[in-house]
Amino acid sequence: MLQSVDARTGSPVGAQFPESTPAEIDQAVAAAVAVADAFAATSAAQRASLLRALAVALEGSRESLVALADRETGLGLPRLNGELDRTAFQLRGFADVLDQGIAHAVVDDPAVAGAPPVGRPRLAKVRVPVGPVAMFSASNFPFAFSVLGGDTAAALAAGCPVVVKGHPAHPELTRQTVALAQGVVAAEGLPAGVFSLVQGGSIAVGVHLAQAPGITAIAFTGSFKGGTALAKIAADRPRPVPFYGELGSVNPLVVLPAAAEKNGAELANTLAGSICLGAGQFCTSPGVIVVQKDAASDAFVAAFAQALQALQPHTMLSSAIRSTFDKGVARWKSTASLKPLVDGSAEASAPPRPFLAEVQAADFIADHNLHEEVFGSAALVVRTASVEETLAVLRAIGGSLTVTLWGAETESEATRSLVRAATQIAGRVLFAGVPTGVAVTTAQHHGGPFPASTQPFTTSVGYAALDRFLRPVALQDAPDWLVARKGVPC
Repeated sequence: MLQSVDARTGSPVGAQFPESTPAEIDQAVAAAVAVADAFAATSAAQRASLLRALAVALEGSRESLVALADRETGLGLPRLNGELDRTAFQLRGFADVLDQGIAHAVVDDPAVAGAPPVGRPRLAKVRVPVGPVAMFSASNFPFAFSVLGGDTAAALAAGCPVVVKGHPAHPELTRQTVALAQGVVAAEGLPAGVFSLVQGGSIAVGVHLAQAPGITAIAFTGSFKGGTALAKIAADRPRPVPFYGELGSVNPLVVLPAAAEKNGAELANTLAGSICLGAGQFCTSPGVIVVQKDAASDAFVAAFAQALQALQPHTMLSSAIRSTFDKGVARWKSTASLKPLVDGSAEASAPPRPFLAEVQAADFIADHNLHEEVFGSAALVVRTASVEETLAVLRAIGGSLTVTLWGAETESEATRSLVRAATQIAGRVLFAGVPTGVAVTTAQHHGGPFPASTQPFTTSVGYAALDRFLRPVALQDAPDWLVARKGVPC
């Protein structure tokens, strides 16, 4: 059974309702399969109209939806209003992309007379929607990575029906957002199978959806454990399907001596705020801070610890997430090589406290457990003796959504080597600011080598996410009537 819970008090609100049965999941997938061909053949203008109408409906229900999201997540009205704005913005953004003709773009190579390899038939490369997409909602972004989030927007823009797996941490918000979306789908004259919901807190619900033969792609934002399990299911199906998983990240942030000396106190406050933003429940929260050993860097670490100590994160999304955070901090505290800088102790009934510890580079590199994300307001300061040791720390971390390099403004062999290493392990490299906050734009890439994501060549944020759900097809010597469709599937 599913139950809406007040995130701040832990008290249940409203009546319980059952999770989706296997038969109901099969029915939702079958409905998506039944309409997939027709939806794929809709025009870009039709799908753009749908996306814009969803944005308008979302904004029109702002007051009730944001209040409900705040109750179920505890994230606060300012944050949630901003997130709703972002969600509507990206829905409209994908509509604009459709207006530009990108979804139906054609690469046309005319025929060349003569024998191969110079001679060739006419080839036109188009893109076709992959079919029904299973979209697993995230807990930490109840709007932007949930029912009408980026994966849903990208799949609908591509012409793929979507079966949403609602997150059990905000079940009533999910139900109301889905009802709103289904009303828009109907008002746009589209069949109900274009957008469906399955819900449940049990592992079985997600597994059944991922194994459904009619599902042709899976999008997931969540934990490493859950994501890798679903990735294996997607790969082990009789007909494997692509699994686009974003699994979390430690997001190393390198503070070079030049940055620490120039404005270390200001950077320390900025970094502390980033780590406590949203109680650290961002996939891009900085979890490993790499700092060299010199006087300016020592002063930066002291200022950073002081700034972090002064902050109080709010209540976490759920008791399960809080329990996992507490266990992660306890594991770090029991590690002999760590020197605590900010204790992080708090009663389970109270909001969490930030945790910070320092570790020497050699000890960090040798202990794989220290490379794993602790989801919440917790971080490690890794002290290095040289740029070479900093590079070794980055390589030990492996795949990450982001790497931030502060103080790399001047070109040198050292900064080139750091940039090279950062681009090898991350999908986004920052040279100013902090990684919390991901712009929705064409140039964005939100993904990275494993374990940050399962498909590092694709993004879950930005308009290039459309590519996840469109498959290239070459049409050889196509008849005139098919060429005249200009890339629109038939």
